[in-house]
Amino acid sequence: MKPAYLFLGPMALLLLAGCSCVFSTSSRNLHTFVGCAVREFTFVAKKTGCRGLRITTDACWGRCETWEKPILEPPYIEAHHRVCTYNETKQVTIKLPNCAPGVDPFYTYPVAVRCDCGACPTATTECETI
Repeated sequence: MKPAYLFLGPMALLLLAGCSCVFSTSSRNLHTFVGCAVREFTFVAKKTGCRGLRITTDACWGRCETWEKPILEPPYIEAHHRVCTYNETKQVTIKLPNCAPGVDPFYTYPVAVRCDCGACPTATTECETI
């Protein structure tokens, strides 16, 4: 049976405080791409007492199929919600410039290795209620 409603929405799940995102261009048409892929992502690494540093890394990016359909029995809805999420990451540590005396200059951030459409992992990601 086909779902009554089909919604496709972008899901970007790299949440970094004070980041500004820049995705690189690709031969793929990003407006019609459905799926989850590792994409280049740029943000400013910030830490109190240090100067910020612009970092380019890899992050998960994409849109995944998600749908809901009404049913006659409780809970009265059948839902299939998937988001673009990290399947595998590695941690990278860099040294921030011009840190004040006594401030640890090292900053660690995740780098995406593999990404997939899947359930939102609430242990590591802030998942919005749909």
